[in-house]
Amino acid sequence: MKISGSYKLNAKKEIVWRALNNPEVLKQCIPGCESFEKESDAVFNAIVTSKVGPMNVTFSGKVTVSNIQEDQSYTLSGEGQSPVGFANGSADVELSEKYGVTTLSYQINVNVGGKIVQLGSRLIDGVAKKMSNYFFGRFADVVAPVNNKTGETVEVKRVGELKSNFLNKYIYSTAVIFFLLLVVIFYFVSR
Repeated sequence: MKISGSYKLNAKKEIVWRALNNPEVLKQCIPGCESFEKESDAVFNAIVTSKVGPMNVTFSGKVTVSNIQEDQSYTLSGEGQSPVGFANGSADVELSEKYGVTTLSYQINVNVGGKIVQLGSRLIDGVAKKMSNYFFGRFADVVAPVNNKTGETVEVKRVGELKSNFLNKYIYSTAVIFFLLLVVIFYFVSR
C-alpha cells in the first residue's frame, strides 16, 4: 500500500525542521503515544495505544532513521506489531520552502499482514489520511500558532497533553505518520 501527502505550514523550513526534532513538540502531537525510546543512534521503539470502542488497542513499533539531509529530507523504515497483525514499511519526507511557508511532503510504502489484508487499502487510506490530518493540525498549531488582533501569540489546543516518555531528538514527524498508520491498521484488525 502506498500513501502520500503534503502539508503546508506557516513557518520557515528551519523552524519546521527544529520542531520535527523537538521531543516536546512531538509529545504534544502524537495521539496515544505512551513511549518513544532510543535503542541506538538510528533505532527507536514506540508504544502507542488507541481507543477502539470500549477497549484500548496497544501496539509496539520500531523505527530506523536514515538518509538524513539536515533541513531537507530523511528516510524512515519501520515495523509494528500486535497480537492480531503486523505492518512494516518505509517513508521518505522532504521539506521545501517558498515565501516563508514550508511544505512537508511524504511518501509511505507499507506492507501489512494478518486480518488487515482482508479490509483492503481504500478503507485504510481514508482513515490514515484523517489521522495524518489530525497530527498535522496539532503540529501546525504548535509550530505556527495563531496570532490574535493584539499581536500576541495564542496557542490553539486541539488535544490535551498526552502521556509520553522521553522522545529522542532524531524522531521525525514521519515516524508519527507511520505510527498513526499502524494505529489505523490495528484499529481495523481488532474490530
